[in-house]
Amino acid sequence: MLTSNGYVLEETPSRLGVLEPVPMGERGDREALWARLRRDGYLYLTAHLDPEEVLEFRRYYFEALDRAGLIAEGTDPVDGIAAPDDVDRASYRRILFDEIVPGAQYEALCRSPRIAEWFAWLLGDDVHLHRRKIIRHTKPGERGIGTATQAHYDLVYLREGSDRVLSMWIPLGDIPLERGGLAYLEGSHRRVMAQEAAGELRHPAASITADLPALADEHDARWLVAGYAAGDVMVHSAHIVHAGLDNVDTEGRMRLSTDIRYQRMSEPIDWRWQNHWHLDDGL
Repeated sequence: MLTSNGYVLEETPSRLGVLEPVPMGERGDREALWARLRRDGYLYLTAHLDPEEVLEFRRYYFEALDRAGLIAEGTDPVDGIAAPDDVDRASYRRILFDEIVPGAQYEALCRSPRIAEWFAWLLGDDVHLHRRKIIRHTKPGERGIGTATQAHYDLVYLREGSDRVLSMWIPLGDIPLERGGLAYLEGSHRRVMAQEAAGELRHPAASITADLPALADEHDARWLVAGYAAGDVMVHSAHIVHAGLDNVDTEGRMRLSTDIRYQRMSEPIDWRWQNHWHLDDGL
């Protein structure tokens, strides 16, 4: 069942579609990528990263948080099988925010050549990686921290800098549909850009709604979804509306993903995003 925040998307099949990957023949054509990004608001790049490097980081993440009781006893951490009991929240927060988020392994992943050098090529300039990088895992059926991200567009969180920031969402391991990847509201970036330019949208730094079917009806648009594999990435503009799907994996596997942001060094940088991510950072 395909759900987000408990709303069943299959109940409105006309409001569902499939994300379109960038063909391999276009991957080296910068103008073609920009044309596609302007048209669609996203670039779906399959097999962009080395899956072994992605899985190596996945193993590191879950091995570290196994000390907080996150992983089911006797399972391989890279599988990300959730323990049946609650984690030690104090240990969880300490390991995540004191070790993983500011750690060398995470920084190396986010600055790997297939990311940093690719953004420099696409943007045609020296680039800046925002220090505030978000990494999340989601257990099947989990509620509270870690639940599916509600519908939003990134610019509402980045008002103090350029509106031409590009986000990269990286599945850290396979995320088939039932494990709850990202969904994008088709064509929503064009409407958002027009309303932003007209001064009609000044949303606070908050989500739009959890009711994805109703939002699709309001926009007369489809939610575009995909099953992601380790090595795939999504690049999207700051204007396209997107949301997370629920993890309903029946084998207990956790979804793990990170979202990072690059921009041209020469453009205004939101100063609030230059510290490491923390749940208490106010953004």
